[in-house]
Formats: sequence, C-alpha cells, structure tokens
Amino acid sequence: MPKTILHIDSSARRVESTTRDLSDRVVKQLGAERIIRRDLATPLPLLTEDWIAANFTAADQRDDVQRDRLALSDELVAELQNADTIVIGLPIYNFSVPAAFKAWIDLVARAGLTFSYTENGPKGLLEGKRAILAIASGGVPIGSEADFATDYARHVLGFIGIHDVDVIAADQMAVNPEAALQSAHKAVAELAA
Repeated sequence: MPKTILHIDSSARRVESTTRDLSDRVVKQLGAERIIRRDLATPLPLLTEDWIAANFTAADQRDDVQRDRLALSDELVAELQNADTIVIGLPIYNFSVPAAFKAWIDLVARAGLTFSYTENGPKGLLEGKRAILAIASGGVPIGSEADFATDYARHVLGFIGIHDVDVIAADQMAVNPEAALQSAHKAVAELAA
C-alpha cells in the first residue's frame, strides 16, 4: 500500500466522467495512508513571460513578486515530491491531453526541482515513484497512431523521473462503452498496491 497518493483529475466534466470514475476506483483499489487531491477542472494559470522570468531567476535572487508568481508551481511540485504514487484521470480530447493537464505539466516541469540538466542530457529527479494513468477516449484506440495522449503523458512523466507507469484504458467508449468499461474495471481490480 502506498503511503501517499497524488490523485489528479484532468477531465473538464465533473459529473459522468469516465476518467474520474476510473481514477477514483484506482485510488480505492490501492489504498493509501494519505491522499493529496488535485482537480484540474479548476483551471491552472498558463505560463506567462513574468512567470518564466521568475523561474529562470536563481531561487536565492528572487524577489517577493517572483516568489509569489511561482508559489502555485512550488505547491504542485511539492505534491509530486510528497507522493509515492500518482494517479491521473486523463481523457483524450481531440487526440491529445486536455489543456488543463498541459498547464499542469508546464507548472511542474522545473529545472532543478523535477529534472536537472546533466552532461548526458536531462535527468528526472522524481525517481522511485509510480504513476497510473486512467485514460478514456471516445473513438481513439489507446496506443494507436491517433493516440497522442498516452505516449506524451508517459514521456513527460519519464522526463521528470517517473518511469513506472501503468495504463488503465477505457478506450473507444463511443464504439462499445460496455466492453471498454468492463475491460477497464477488470484492469483496476487486478492492480497490485
């Protein structure tokens, strides 16, 4: 059983969301001493020129305004750092991830905090964690050429050091929702903590 789960939902739908249901099921299946909740339906800010300037200013040289601009990002990074397992409800919107998830990525992919630059290229700093993606799509088969979400999410998580990534898929919900949900629910039930 993981000590701490970071449970992220990125669906814009707060009700009747397949990925919210699946991510809830995953969290319950795994159990945890503590659950950190992050709902991306409450929008995160997009990166701005001022945010980028603050981020690229050395931490010990930032003024109060710059520290304030990075406060939410620091909070999001701390959530990742404090979690053993990250469970992400991730619908596929127009072949890719929701904009809300991309905004989250932009705020947590921070040099010196979640990755570092080395002589051999970037190195993720969040090693030893597990991620589970609860993905749903209307018509896109997971892993197909039209699925730009799954590999992207795996890549970004790997970039910050999270290489142990499982996928629970309820794909092609518009084609055969019963079969898609049955397969996904079975995969959740078979998850080991």
